[in-house]
Amino acid sequence: MKKTILLVLAALSAAGAFAAAQPAVVPQPRLAVCDGGEGLQLTDGVRISVPADNVVLFRVAEQFAQWMEREAGLRLAVAESDGPLRLTLDPALGAEAYRLTVGPDGLLVEGGTEAGVFYGLQSLRQLVSQYGAALPALHIEDEPTFAYRGTMLDCCRHFFTVDEVKTFIDILALHKINRFHWHLTDDQGWRIEILRYPELTRVGAHRAETVLGNNSAACDGKPYGGYYTQRQVRDVVAYAAERFITVVPEIEMPGHASAALASYPWLGCAGEGYKVQTLWGVFPEVFCAGRDTTFEFMEEVLDEVIALFPSEYIHVGGDECPKENWKRCPECQRRIREEGLRDENELQSYFIHRIERWLNAHGRRLIGWDEILEGGISQSATIMSWRGAAGGIAAARAENHAIMTPNTHCYFDYYQTKDPRQEPWGIGGYVSVGKVYALDPYDQLTEAERPFILGVQANLWTEYVAGMAHLQHMLLPRLAALAEVGWACDRRDMESFRVRLGELRRLYERCGYRCAPYFFDRTDE
Repeated sequence: MKKTILLVLAALSAAGAFAAAQPAVVPQPRLAVCDGGEGLQLTDGVRISVPADNVVLFRVAEQFAQWMEREAGLRLAVAESDGPLRLTLDPALGAEAYRLTVGPDGLLVEGGTEAGVFYGLQSLRQLVSQYGAALPALHIEDEPTFAYRGTMLDCCRHFFTVDEVKTFIDILALHKINRFHWHLTDDQGWRIEILRYPELTRVGAHRAETVLGNNSAACDGKPYGGYYTQRQVRDVVAYAAERFITVVPEIEMPGHASAALASYPWLGCAGEGYKVQTLWGVFPEVFCAGRDTTFEFMEEVLDEVIALFPSEYIHVGGDECPKENWKRCPECQRRIREEGLRDENELQSYFIHRIERWLNAHGRRLIGWDEILEGGISQSATIMSWRGAAGGIAAARAENHAIMTPNTHCYFDYYQTKDPRQEPWGIGGYVSVGKVYALDPYDQLTEAERPFILGVQANLWTEYVAGMAHLQHMLLPRLAALAEVGWACDRRDMESFRVRLGELRRLYERCGYRCAPYFFDRTDE
């Protein structure tokens, strides 16, 4: 096979080779060349060979065979013996890097780790969709720009079944996204089973009704609820891991706490009068920061959470926390005096610091939305910058790690066109495919500050996204643009992206994914 690779590369180096039609892969590979010469013909029964002692690669090969049967009608076989389609490891490559070479006598996918091979196969899925079963001679060398490439799904405002979450994960995998940020608790619903606190799901997972429409106080009068058992959570985490995606859970604190307070009123400053919210927005009911019992509760919840999620990072929210109740609460004011804090902003920092120390003592690291910068943060906290890029810039300049997810470019609950009458409901705003693609994660940062940017993330809040078809409409094709920012930030080309995205759309159709048509039908996106 090595001889084949050398022959292919020699052919591709010939005059005119680089001017030939290029592989239409999203995200853009670092190197992708094709001269249109004879490659490999995939037919039923073609063997995918893997090293005999690598169980993970065997599983990856079986996944690829399943995709090929669904997307191309090909029935491939997985075997340890030599086959024309080989998967192997090359430790000289980076952990997520891969090489993909097609020649007349075989196809080789090499990865620095099993994850690299998996990403090579995502590219191969696109190549089969583009060229069909008769693949031309080509060579791809590729690796990502950022180690963190994430997408968040809010399952609190609207609940998605385990199967729907798995479909969401499959879509992320196709785009080489490696983090699934799972928003599990909020004012409108607590979605994760905590055995020590059963009222969180008996009470907190259900609301009396749901608000109708945009900017309306009218509700539908229909009880709404749902949650994930710990067994289901483990199933989702394992499913994601098989696709080399780490699930990052979010447990909101100290704000967005209504569902928890309705379940256990002693967690709030008033101690009574709470309900699971039926409207969207920001509410004054927050966790009491003055009582040690609040922290005991949070630590016991997190103790069960970290047992379910192997993720290094645990997201604690930290956003949109009104301080009015803290100003009136004797216990919170006592905490401010005893800890020598200046105000309620520093009280929030105290809350986050205390939780972070607990997480660090248990081998985990804290991520919070950029509001945790207010009042000061520790050097080890990671910022997720959503209110524009300012939080990420400030974090990087303070030598804190940051993930760029500004609402100006990365909020997929915003409309994709300038005329929302063409679209299903969104929360407002305007984030087109082109706007996503234009995101500069390093904006205003010096060369010395850039290493503190870990990566990028898209966020899909679901106040107005109640079903899977709507979810996919909001996600695609914008996720392809976000994926290219995260994987190929240093080699983006909008005109090339338009062509490649047109090919990717055909694969969406073969997978049964719903894709918003606006990018393809309009010229101003």
